[in-house]
Amino acid sequence: YLMKNTILNKAKLVNSVFSDVSQKYDLMNDIMSFGIHRVWKEKFIDWMNPSKDAKLIDVASGTGDIARLFSKKNNNLSEIICVEPNSEMFKKGKDNLRNFKNIKWFQSKAEELPFQNNVFDYYTISYGIRNVSDIDLSITEALRVLKPGGRFICLEFSHVQNSLLKKIYDIWSFKYMPIIGQKVTGDKEAYNYLVESIRQFPSQNELSLMFSEAGFARVKYRNLSNGIVTLHSGWKL
Repeated sequence: YLMKNTILNKAKLVNSVFSDVSQKYDLMNDIMSFGIHRVWKEKFIDWMNPSKDAKLIDVASGTGDIARLFSKKNNNLSEIICVEPNSEMFKKGKDNLRNFKNIKWFQSKAEELPFQNNVFDYYTISYGIRNVSDIDLSITEALRVLKPGGRFICLEFSHVQNSLLKKIYDIWSFKYMPIIGQKVTGDKEAYNYLVESIRQFPSQNELSLMFSEAGFARVKYRNLSNGIVTLHSGWKL
């Protein structure tokens, strides 16, 4: 009962946070990362190196950055499914990508995807797995909807590896990000949550182990910017 209650409370909190910041989400990403989040996302797509006939499911799509980059990489020929649970972010993302006829949107949770088994060549989730209510169940769902030979790739904030950089990053995160969030979006608490959620998230090795235990093979990760964010990859064999 307590576990179920905790999951429900997190789902409500996350939904509230993203409803509050949806209109300024991209602007805040630029401010918080000094624009580097765009480079991280490009590296994300480069590591995938998808073929033109690849079918993608992008979960926690937000404003649609990954889907747009994936589509452009393949000359807008790939079939892409975007999944976003939050109503406000869903509307924002769908509107952002309204001119992409190869992209379809579904409002759903990562833990309960409305698709059959063995459908997709790639499953991507960027800055989203940290916010799901049940990480293990979300990973299991990723494995289920991927085809045999399909690949799971995750981009997420992680644990900084350099001690000096970590000190600077902690000051920036805990002291300044919530203040900037207050000024830009009017919601300081949303950014307090985001900072805390990054600190409480599993380490690179811990998350890799979760992917392996769920059934993914050839699991590995790459740190970007000394581990401020990390790319995780696994294959369904």
